[in-house]
Amino acid sequence: MILLNQEEIMKFYTMDDAISDVRNTLIAKVEGKVQSPHRTVLEFPEQSASSIYMPSSDLESNVAAVKVVTIFPDNPSKGMPTTQGIIILTSTENGEHLAVMNASYLTRLRTGAMTALATDALSRKSASVLTVVGTGGMAFEQTIGILAVRQIEKIILYNRTIEKAHNFAEKLKDYGVDVEIEIANEVNDAVSKADIVCCATKSHTPVFNGEYLKAGTHVIGVGSYLPHMHEIDQTTITRASKIVVDDLHGAKDEAGELINAEEKGIWSFDNVYGELESLVSGKISGRENDEEITFFKSVGASYYDLAVAKGVYQKAISDSIGLSIKI
Repeated sequence: MILLNQEEIMKFYTMDDAISDVRNTLIAKVEGKVQSPHRTVLEFPEQSASSIYMPSSDLESNVAAVKVVTIFPDNPSKGMPTTQGIIILTSTENGEHLAVMNASYLTRLRTGAMTALATDALSRKSASVLTVVGTGGMAFEQTIGILAVRQIEKIILYNRTIEKAHNFAEKLKDYGVDVEIEIANEVNDAVSKADIVCCATKSHTPVFNGEYLKAGTHVIGVGSYLPHMHEIDQTTITRASKIVVDDLHGAKDEAGELINAEEKGIWSFDNVYGELESLVSGKISGRENDEEITFFKSVGASYYDLAVAKGVYQKAISDSIGLSIKI
């Protein structure tokens, strides 16, 4: 077995790698070669915390993965991260446990790759202005994923704490992003200028008014992942001609804004245009004109973690990276 920490993984596994690996896994899933049981969640009410167990397997590559993620909201006050995770990769040929790897960066990266694939299919090819709402931990890989598939000329950043938006801008520049970056003081103004709007917040209430979306905008919602979180408003949902979800089962359980819209009778999950796997495999078409508003909603699923874990392991073995141990 090999152990891989976050710093090691970040040195050799990139957004381009993740986009390719996620695409290949989605195609394999469409072909019936991926198993993905529903996740198990253990709740710890005294800490308002939870531990999530997400299994999946690739029948073609003969590997299985389990991601274990803990979410402890009070941890920052103790000097610890809110979210901590690992992925265990196992051979399904002989049961050998192949690797244990840090999951924090990989979770952000695979989510960015998912957004990249959806954005490539659903945004206008000429999209050049990206508005990012929420500049926390998840937003960076979202931005990098979008930059991988669209020629973005301007990025508008909005965060309720403006200092965090400025820090995010510096992080992008340090990474090598060489486009105009604007810090917005008002979210709806930032949204009204965008060709692509990416929301990566944990907000319980909508973060912008969908009436400000111009025709042809592609909207991404990746921050809210629980039924009581609603970062996207009902106006956006009803204005969208195509709503694509990363995983329909997960969305029905966890996509708070969609659940809320169905409960209020203004929208139904029957109106979901399709899942990301159908978009990537060509079973459904992407954007069909320059006027339609499109919406990609992501809550995460285990087979996305499997995709990147498998890719990381293959590169690590090829390049002799990681600490080899016997258990």
